[in-house]
Amino acid sequence: MARLSWKRNENEASVREAVGLVREHGETLPPIADGKAFGAMFDRFADAKVVLLGEATHGTSEFYRARAAITKRLIEQHGFSIVAVEADWPDAARIDAYVRHRQAADEDDSAFQRFPTWMWRNEEVYDFINWMRDFNKERAEDERAEFRGLDVYSLNTSIRSVLDYLDKIDPEEARKARGRYGCLSPWQSDPARYGRAVMTGQKKPCDEALLRQLQDLLDRRMDYLQADGGEEFFDAVQNAKIVHAAEHYYRIMYEGATESWNLRDRHMFETLQSLLARRDDAKAVVWAHNSHIGNAAATAMGWQGEFNIGELCRKAYRDEAVLVGFGTDRGTVAAADDWDEPMQVKTVLPARPDSHERIFRDTGLGCFLTDWRENGQAELTEILSRPRLERAIGVVYRPETELYSHYFEAVLAEQFDAFVWFEETRAVTPLTHAHGRGMPETYPFGL
Repeated sequence: MARLSWKRNENEASVREAVGLVREHGETLPPIADGKAFGAMFDRFADAKVVLLGEATHGTSEFYRARAAITKRLIEQHGFSIVAVEADWPDAARIDAYVRHRQAADEDDSAFQRFPTWMWRNEEVYDFINWMRDFNKERAEDERAEFRGLDVYSLNTSIRSVLDYLDKIDPEEARKARGRYGCLSPWQSDPARYGRAVMTGQKKPCDEALLRQLQDLLDRRMDYLQADGGEEFFDAVQNAKIVHAAEHYYRIMYEGATESWNLRDRHMFETLQSLLARRDDAKAVVWAHNSHIGNAAATAMGWQGEFNIGELCRKAYRDEAVLVGFGTDRGTVAAADDWDEPMQVKTVLPARPDSHERIFRDTGLGCFLTDWRENGQAELTEILSRPRLERAIGVVYRPETELYSHYFEAVLAEQFDAFVWFEETRAVTPLTHAHGRGMPETYPFGL
């Protein structure tokens, strides 16, 4: 990460002032186990169109369980109907079919088999999606809550999904699509190699063929909608968009992190917009890392040219977008040493003394919500507007180089509208095969 452009030692008087104000304004949260009481603390966000719920790691149980409790409340009591998560569209589509009692394609694999499997194949998500399935059971099909993926990494699976759709509905167009997607076929299983081949001049870009395929799908919209009622067509279009975006992503990832990051988050935002546009008065809950759902303009990411879905939602929906960050001081986390390596349960080091997390830890409050959107909190907003370090742990955690690898500068009061704090947390629990026993055939995690 290493987004550290300055060094500042905040004096202890300033730290004590910040701790005192956060303690004064912090609202103690009920235990997550009391899901209804916990979720009710977030009724204040019910009027939003989009509530974005973050996480400081990709492997912390409390973050998943808290987001589940909040989301249940927003769905049950306040009419939210879309759960959009930082996950690949085809994998999330398996979950969506399960929770909405729809038939998934017979040839589909079980969901989330690719690294990092524990990020969504865990007990916390398992409990939540089964709650969604039960919630939807007695509701009309057009009133059921959706579970959708926003990410861009599913090049191979998305190609297969488009072809499967066209094979059923328009075999001649499927033949044309195979020719266009054939441009990528040598690299589908390892698209990063495609990006290297283009960068080194060994391969011409495939973007024109992929864009033509997407446009052909859209041009046949009326015919295809009449044939399948719309749901399968929408899925095919989203997958065609992913193929086009993923090709671009892997092609520019060698040009710099900023360009590829921005493409990915713009795709997430545009996918969210497409989901919202399909339903009247739709409202969505987004689950993604703090680095995606917080306003990037208030962090070192934004200062270096990156934007994210949180910033784009803030610009598009203004006060109708609520950005909620999550943080912790210490505990354990599910993470790997490096990309594509096995998951471990790792010890999370206590937060640095020059971090926002230190301010929240020193309040002595174990679990609480701080909300600075309302008037009359000028002092709190001012004290949290001082730049400090903030920690971000993804699917890889390197405690031995934590400052360089996981901290960045941020202005918390501008990055988020509210912040949920857990002083000590534990790792998510990955699913085992035993979870599939006795489940229906549509169960998305395999039997």
